[in-house]
Amino acid sequence: MIYVVEDNDAIRELIVTYLELEGYKIHSFNKVQGVLDAFAFKQPDLIILDVMLPDGNGFSLAKTIVQKYPETPFLFLTARESESDRITGLELGADDYIVKPFSPRELVLRVNTILRRSKHTSLNKSSYSTKKEWHLENHCLCIDEKSHEVIVDNREVKLTAVEWEILLYLSNNEGIVMSREKILGECLDYYHDGSDKTVNTHIKNLRAKLGDAPWIETVRGFGYKFSISSEKSES
Repeated sequence: MIYVVEDNDAIRELIVTYLELEGYKIHSFNKVQGVLDAFAFKQPDLIILDVMLPDGNGFSLAKTIVQKYPETPFLFLTARESESDRITGLELGADDYIVKPFSPRELVLRVNTILRRSKHTSLNKSSYSTKKEWHLENHCLCIDEKSHEVIVDNREVKLTAVEWEILLYLSNNEGIVMSREKILGECLDYYHDGSDKTVNTHIKNLRAKLGDAPWIETVRGFGYKFSISSEKSES
């Protein structure tokens, strides 16, 4: 199930038509009211959010969704095209930020990408675990690829699907510098304008959640790498 929150009737119907042709079940809204009630009844696999809505703001709605339903992926589809708006959306944890006017076919591709990544994450959960643990500057980071858990200093950290993919990709290539373009292609499965800022924002969010230790290092002019740890264990 995909929730679509869009106040423009023509755009909402266009989105619904293309996604239904792709085989998705859609529940659409033309305002903020009713969205959270629908979440309480059935949590969607993805939510597509406009920012400017007649009875509220998509950014504010996203904050509430992230707080109450942190594992639900979402993307913004909006006419708000400024760099600051895009960064705000991504900093809230959005998996993507699409500016109107948009290509319906591209929207479908991006939706497919997000849901494929989310499904892959769910399938990786298992009753057994394969854990990797790093120690750096008196801090400990544990990543369990099978159960999809990240523990920092005995504290569980909740990541979005994109953040999880980036952390897993960098940690599996420990000490190797990865360009922003490489991270975008490997972790988000597509390329688009503004890719540097998209990756930068996801990295910023990830660092904030991982705490004080410099697990992810910026290599100026090249990209990012997962810091080489002083100690690592695997089980």
